[in-house]
Amino acid sequence: MNHLNTASSRRRFLAVAAGLGATAAAGTSGVAAAATGPGRLRVATFNIHHGASPADVLDLERVARVIEDLRVDAIGLQEVDRYWKRSGFVDQPAWLAERLGMHHVFGANLDLDPEEPGRPRRQYGTAVLSRGPIRSWTNTHLPLVPGHEQRGLLQATLDVRGICVEFAVTHLQHDDNKERERQAARIVELLGSSPEHTVLVGDLNATPETPEIGILTGALDDVWPRAGSGDGFTYDALDPHARIDFHLASRDLRPLTAQVVTADPEASDHLPVVSELRMPVRRHRR
Repeated sequence: MNHLNTASSRRRFLAVAAGLGATAAAGTSGVAAAATGPGRLRVATFNIHHGASPADVLDLERVARVIEDLRVDAIGLQEVDRYWKRSGFVDQPAWLAERLGMHHVFGANLDLDPEEPGRPRRQYGTAVLSRGPIRSWTNTHLPLVPGHEQRGLLQATLDVRGICVEFAVTHLQHDDNKERERQAARIVELLGSSPEHTVLVGDLNATPETPEIGILTGALDDVWPRAGSGDGFTYDALDPHARIDFHLASRDLRPLTAQVVTADPEASDHLPVVSELRMPVRRHRR
């Protein structure tokens, strides 16, 4: 869903109070190796609610542990802060990348004045964390209804053990289905009507039967019906009742597994989704 309430009286800043030095305190030196073999791609999506639990307690280290346990090649994150008071003025994507030993890029969909003099501009958007190098990336703003929150599509070209993968993450408007339809159509334009080696993940704020999801599945396959088991509900984390967090893959990728991860439902107000796909080999040109 969407949470931009900046009230912070109930928040406690836990893991990130000491900055990036928390990496050593956490007792970890980097992300665990992804549980994949040659030709396999393990990816995830996670709306991290700017590091706050359903009870509004901020703990970015807890989010990092959830991501670490997923053992992915790449993950797309939504509701990510940079330099907000409510999240301790931390650059969250950089902190998570440092903590997990991963590469990262960040797509700023909001870019606002600082909340305190002398602070950097505060930004809000999506992020990609990748075990392998990120060769290139772009963030494109999506169609916007005046007065609503700006949304975007963050696209990254990843090197996954020598194979080129196009990995994209988005977070669609939460309260306007017609706006979501326009956003979905723009995403198809950006990714192409017949993409290859492409995965789109994100909080789409829509359920599988809706027209906006139909627009996306006209170009990409919904991984869950092919590889998941059960309802796949991801929201809300404490009482899951809707599948709104998706993995969509190009048709040259074969879904092998898909799972909603429930190990720590209080890390965020969404549950993460992880999937594994079989890739046809297409290596980078030298």
